[in-house]
Amino acid sequence: MNNWEKNIRKVVPYTPGEQPNQPDMIKLNTNENPYPPAPGVAEVFKNTETDALRLYPDPAAKDLVHAIAAEYGILDEQVFVGVGSDDVLAMSFLTFFNSEKPILFPDITYSFYDVWADLFQIPYERPELDEHFHIKKEDYFRENGGIIFPNPNAPTGVSLPLDEIEEIILHNQDVIVIVDEAYVDFGTESALSLIDKYENLLVVQTFSKSRSMAGMRIGFAMGSPKLIAYLNDVKYSFNSYTMNRTSIEAGVAAIKDQAYFRETCDKIIETREWTKQELRNLGFTFEDSKANFIFASHVNCPAKQLFQALREQHVYVRYFPGGRTDNHLRITIGTRKEMQTFLDFVKEYFKKENLWKF
Repeated sequence: MNNWEKNIRKVVPYTPGEQPNQPDMIKLNTNENPYPPAPGVAEVFKNTETDALRLYPDPAAKDLVHAIAAEYGILDEQVFVGVGSDDVLAMSFLTFFNSEKPILFPDITYSFYDVWADLFQIPYERPELDEHFHIKKEDYFRENGGIIFPNPNAPTGVSLPLDEIEEIILHNQDVIVIVDEAYVDFGTESALSLIDKYENLLVVQTFSKSRSMAGMRIGFAMGSPKLIAYLNDVKYSFNSYTMNRTSIEAGVAAIKDQAYFRETCDKIIETREWTKQELRNLGFTFEDSKANFIFASHVNCPAKQLFQALREQHVYVRYFPGGRTDNHLRITIGTRKEMQTFLDFVKEYFKKENLWKF
């Protein structure tokens, strides 16, 4: 090793979902929304004045902050925005998790958490989910340097009831508790109603899933004005201009179209529930997902085997090798047509391999 390498910060990086580019593919591997963004977003792009791009954007993204605050019935001072919820969460780790005590997050959860903890040299512990992939709230009733968990959890889709979230907060009022709600709009009660009650609670959401804007990278946090002020202090010490002009305008257009947002979420929820029944009929087992994906396994077909067979047909799902997730596939909910194509292939594959009695 060269001498200069001794001073390099080395981490095992997060592995993002595969982004294939096949004309005939069915992409059910990264929890993207199968429907386009709200119509107003297209109007933003159509009317964008490219000359304005020579000017810096508003560093406070005030228009977007105000639109989010208005939609959720809170103060502008209670909203922070960033380049996707990953940016918001990373900034939150950097801002709030500075104790010598370990932060806590589940052993099976969003796999960026341990990457950020390692990157920022934050000690952490990972309480195990139970045999049904549920968070055991009592595991978080102990001394720690902060808590973060998704609700619904990823990749399991399992939701934690609001009263149990509040119990976790009640037992941890001397640290910051972050609830990562990337998938909350698909059937889970948000912890937003608790932010005025608990000054140490931060709720993080994203435009990537329910608002069909993964490609724009817009995320936001909601919490007490004090928490948001601390986040902004760190942001302005890191990069003042994190949100570009077009993202700000497109985000405002998306957040204002509540009817379209609800319509697409309802379609995904309906398709998810139909897909659950179809998967059960094929012998799959899974916990009750409240996200826009299903984390499923099959007693007769190894997940890796089915993952590879699907991939050869340009049908992409997500496989998490190793440990308790090894025999599971995370299947994003696409359109009804996409899910029917996926299921038709699985049926034919099971027949060919004699894996299930029909």
